[in-house]
Amino acid sequence: MKILIQNGRVIDPASGLDKVCDVALAAGRIVGIGRVPPDFAPHRSIDATGCLVLPGLVDLAARLREPGHEHEGMLESEMAAAVAGGVTSLVCPPDTDPVLDEPGLVEMLKFRAEKLHQSRLFPLGALTRGLDGEVLTEMAELTESGCVGFGQAEVALASTQVLQRALQYAATYGYTVWLRPQELHLGKGVAASGALATRLGLSGVPVAAETIALHTIFELLKSTDARVHLCRISSAAGVALVRQARAEGLKVTCDVSINSLHLTDTDIGFFDSRARLTPPLRQQRDRDALQAGLRDGTIDALVSDHTPVDEDAKTLPFAEAEPGATGLELLLSLALKWSQDGGAPLARALAVVTSEPARVLGHALGTLQASVGQLVEGGVGDVCIVDSQDAWTVQADTLRSQGKHTPFSGYELPGRVRCTLVGGQVAFDRG
Repeated sequence: MKILIQNGRVIDPASGLDKVCDVALAAGRIVGIGRVPPDFAPHRSIDATGCLVLPGLVDLAARLREPGHEHEGMLESEMAAAVAGGVTSLVCPPDTDPVLDEPGLVEMLKFRAEKLHQSRLFPLGALTRGLDGEVLTEMAELTESGCVGFGQAEVALASTQVLQRALQYAATYGYTVWLRPQELHLGKGVAASGALATRLGLSGVPVAAETIALHTIFELLKSTDARVHLCRISSAAGVALVRQARAEGLKVTCDVSINSLHLTDTDIGFFDSRARLTPPLRQQRDRDALQAGLRDGTIDALVSDHTPVDEDAKTLPFAEAEPGATGLELLLSLALKWSQDGGAPLARALAVVTSEPARVLGHALGTLQASVGQLVEGGVGDVCIVDSQDAWTVQADTLRSQGKHTPFSGYELPGRVRCTLVGGQVAFDRG
């Protein structure tokens, strides 16, 4: 199908392109930006006047809840939420049920996702069998089945020796290990340690839970030369350690969630379980450091940390409620809000949800999808058209995700996605 997007402000953070022009797509690829081929006869034209035309978003942390947790989310509902939010590529962690530790499970998940013809799915394989932290998985076989990296999701490794062996194995074959830095025993609380947690009587997670894990990871990287992606940094001290590690030349990338970028522990309010998150919301100084780190490139990507949770699991006392919040439909708007509030130039705010997360995935994308997160002639036709001036209010009943809980409920956010194209085909159209 041939599609012509007309009169939009085309922004490609990867190349620095920012101008009003047309974009032509055919056979799943972009065939013209600015200069449309003279013989191009579109089957459909989309008037994007007054809108931004962007690369499709790339989200490095989105739980789809299938297989095993279909009562909280299904591929159909969560993929629909993704394209409604302009997300055309997403990475899902391995903590499904059963865990993604066998090639057949990964192949089945990718097959089901591809049949929906919506977002591109890039699964992470389990680092250890069953995420039990003892026996390494067959990473080579999982890579062949479609895994782009290996991690433990939220399950901290108890054994430093197992982590060392995993990094050595991954380094040998050029795989990336994805780790959420959290020391096993210190990370069992439900809120960030501090005055608020003490006042509310909630068990705390100290910053040391993150920094101890980071020190361990960085020391092992020095001896293994492995590549690690750090998932959802949450503290000012953590940002400082990452900055130092990168200055030393370690192969480290990292991301931060939309929740930690915008909120603090005070947003827990009076035990609001919508703010029961992992990692926990920290203090204002941490939020400010996270924003600064994302702006200056210490932090590579902004992620939704999309974790749909059903009603029964959230309507419990704060400490007993299941952690997590929906986020796929909020990612772009919260990136724009960060820019509008003075956090960063628009180009940087868009880069951290498009080209930068694609760069983190790097060679794992494969040659056919190497242009994911970019608008480039000959590249994949993943495009998001958004009206940046159209503000909308976050309301549970308007979210397409099966998970309706978010600490941003009631917020007015900028930027409403009008249309999302994946592989040159319209996957979402607000009409």
